[in-house]
Amino acid sequence: MNEEIEVKIRALIDKLRPFLISDGGNLEFVSYEDNIVYVKLLGACSHCPMMDVTLKDGIEQLIVNEIPEVKEVRNVAD
Repeated sequence: MNEEIEVKIRALIDKLRPFLISDGGNLEFVSYEDNIVYVKLLGACSHCPMMDVTLKDGIEQLIVNEIPEVKEVRNVAD
């Protein structure tokens, strides 16, 4: 079951990636555990003052709306 969800998560991240890259950033899938998606914001996104807004209001909303099993998306800092 988790593998199916992970495939869906990766597909959504792949759809988001071009928008982040166009702003000088990127997004990397890290893991999916206990209904939480762990990602790493890269490039300009990693130190952007709007990072939390991008993560919660953009990335998290899209993933949670598309995959009801996901409860939260968290950024994994270096």
